[in-house]
Amino acid sequence: MLKRAAILAALVASCATSVAAADDPRSLQIIVSKDSQSLSVYDGGRVVATSKVSTGKQGHETPTGIFSVLEKRKFHRSNIYSDAPMPYMQRLTWSGIALHESNSVPNYPASHGCVRLPAAFAKSLYQMTGPGVHVIISDAAVAPVAIDHPLLFSPPAQRPAGDLLSDVPLRPSSAHSSIEQIEVAMNMPRAPLNILSDSDEARADEPEPLRILITRRTDRETIADVQALLTGLGFDAGTRDGVAGSATRSAVEAFKRWKDLSPRGGILSAAFLKAIYASADRPTPPKGQLMVRQGFTPLISEPVDIARPEIALGTHFFSLTAIDRGRGKASWQGLTLANALPAATARRLGITSGETAGESSLKGVLDRISMSDDLRRRISAMISTGSSLTITDAGTESETGKGTDFITVTHGGAKG
Repeated sequence: MLKRAAILAALVASCATSVAAADDPRSLQIIVSKDSQSLSVYDGGRVVATSKVSTGKQGHETPTGIFSVLEKRKFHRSNIYSDAPMPYMQRLTWSGIALHESNSVPNYPASHGCVRLPAAFAKSLYQMTGPGVHVIISDAAVAPVAIDHPLLFSPPAQRPAGDLLSDVPLRPSSAHSSIEQIEVAMNMPRAPLNILSDSDEARADEPEPLRILITRRTDRETIADVQALLTGLGFDAGTRDGVAGSATRSAVEAFKRWKDLSPRGGILSAAFLKAIYASADRPTPPKGQLMVRQGFTPLISEPVDIARPEIALGTHFFSLTAIDRGRGKASWQGLTLANALPAATARRLGITSGETAGESSLKGVLDRISMSDDLRRRISAMISTGSSLTITDAGTESETGKGTDFITVTHGGAKG
């Protein structure tokens, strides 16, 4: 704790503004505003540090979206721009976008795509963060707000509410020697608060934060379903990997011959999909997909329902800032990013209407998502401080891959 205090003191000294220290480094998130060329470090809803930055100049614009720290190096050089030094580098994408120290941080965009930081601040921020810390880059300034909603996950309660136990054995006691013995229920003593507090020892036992993404189902998920269904029906569709390889295509053709379906219309034609789900006695899956990663590793991919799928979801980010496991409570906050959804992508996803005022609010978008009770229980049992949920139309970007969290790009930029 003394080391953390010293790091925070250095961070404060290097910042334009500071409030209070972070209680838990997992709850930290970094928000960069391109409009104001500024960076804010949040601990929950509190700003704990700010700094000026320089993002990408015209022709080399920094992409906007939801990122996380993938790699850290005190001494790094660009393999794209003439071996340029990038001290205290914190990588956001494997294609080259990063936070790093620079001796040139004017009050305007000046980089080749990265986010430049003043030297003292870059060093202090480097000492505060770890892999997986979220970095949100937006055009206009955004700030997280507290939100409570049934869709947001909470851990299962580890102790009953209240102090009285309804099933505690009754114990005999005498109130006075002149009256008969009476039976009283004894109170269950509260556990000491420090046992249930989010102390360093308690955090050591916490699982790594989850990264949860809810988005539209893509052809990859549908092909994976088709592969599983074909295999279940006795066809050799190959590995269930969502890739329409030769084995999968041969199995689809064999199924179409069996059902006397036209070979035209592509591998995922409406007639074929209707026939294969009916043959397997399975309902057509809903429009959404929920995916979970932990420590950059994929864990879960399951369908979820999106109400009014013809209306855009937009892009929204929710972070879990504190947990009370004793009472089964979780504190969440959220923010919304402006989202540039290309017309071709909207057509491919079946979106015919942009976000409306009610649909685009944090509560409004959460109201449109539903999932099975089993899926909710599985995720709730794994949740921890620092976990996050992203809801977006566009799905996983090409930047999301091996050794990353889910990367959501709302507006593309240069490769820095």
